[in-house]
Amino acid sequence: MLAVHFGAGNIGRGFIGNLLYHSGYRTCFVDVNAEIVDLINEKQQYRVVLADDSQEENIIKDVTAINSQTDPEKVVDAIVKADLVTAAVGPTILPLISGLISEGLKKRLSENNEPLNIIACENMIGGSTLLKEKVYEKITDEEKQAFDRQYGFPDAAVDRIVPNQKNEDKLMVKVEPFYEWAVDQSKIVGEKPPVKGITYVDDLNPYIERKLFTVNTGHAITAYLGYFSGIKTIDEAMKNEKIRMLVEQALEETGAVLIEKYGFKPEVHKAYIHKILARFTNAHISDEVTRVGRSPIRKLGPNDRLISPAKQYQERVGKEPAFLAKGIAAALLFDYEKDEEAVELQESIKNEGLEATITRYTKLDKDSDLTQLIVDKYHSLKEDLLM
Repeated sequence: MLAVHFGAGNIGRGFIGNLLYHSGYRTCFVDVNAEIVDLINEKQQYRVVLADDSQEENIIKDVTAINSQTDPEKVVDAIVKADLVTAAVGPTILPLISGLISEGLKKRLSENNEPLNIIACENMIGGSTLLKEKVYEKITDEEKQAFDRQYGFPDAAVDRIVPNQKNEDKLMVKVEPFYEWAVDQSKIVGEKPPVKGITYVDDLNPYIERKLFTVNTGHAITAYLGYFSGIKTIDEAMKNEKIRMLVEQALEETGAVLIEKYGFKPEVHKAYIHKILARFTNAHISDEVTRVGRSPIRKLGPNDRLISPAKQYQERVGKEPAFLAKGIAAALLFDYEKDEEAVELQESIKNEGLEATITRYTKLDKDSDLTQLIVDKYHSLKEDLLM
């Protein structure tokens, strides 16, 4: 079986490529990083090491790579032959790979009648749906009908921490032991891809929001409070009792939303929260708070990990999301000069004012209770009151 995977970065190699190999796939990575592409083709294998006390090592074999900038026609031919296409390139890059995918799928119509599923494994809601929209913008109405019959774009929820890392062996990847990959089986065309590690579900929303409102919310708040406190890494931030308590209390608020919305059992979800907090404290994963906190404007979006659960907590639980609001305030104080969005955010606060900035980026009403709560928490943090 052949899998074509867009994105030969740490997530692609350490998470998706790892599972594909152990499921019996030959994997062809597609990337623009010439050094990584050349190394994969030279070695045709790489190491994945677990970031825990065991330091267990796996050798991932049967891998090749194509440079999509220099050899786009080879990517098209690989898609024609593929049994599965996956991507882990980042939400902003998905539209950029849609052209090559559309060309590959068009050529495949005349050369390969087997159905094909294309799964975007991104840290976002509806990644495959977005990719499908961008692919369909590039084809005719007649081709769309054929694509609907032959190709599936099932959405996925993925979760595995693969920190930024610099290794002497440039193909080696260190990953945490925990992972989750859930795929919406209702959008699969043909047989479900036999990937060990995928959980096929009828309704992806509970998995997406559980991950977004627990892992992503907790990670982001840890990063912003850690940065505010002058701490460099996530695991060090979690050693700070005040920060850990604030993060746990914020996740109790998001948990209340998830329990009410999806009927999760409280004791089961509480155990899930503690598992996530334990992942953040993993000393074998030294993840910088500036990396986890990057792109604060995106993270402050109305449907993202901070604002969405805070709004839903007000609406569904009927209480004040005090700890989520403190996390949002910390995001608004993220002034890391090497992050373009952080710079833009601080300039907006300076030039337009705090309330106008909150309204602009979160889409909250200026006079809403939540906006005023965030303003209050912002000023209390500015006074160095972490609690």
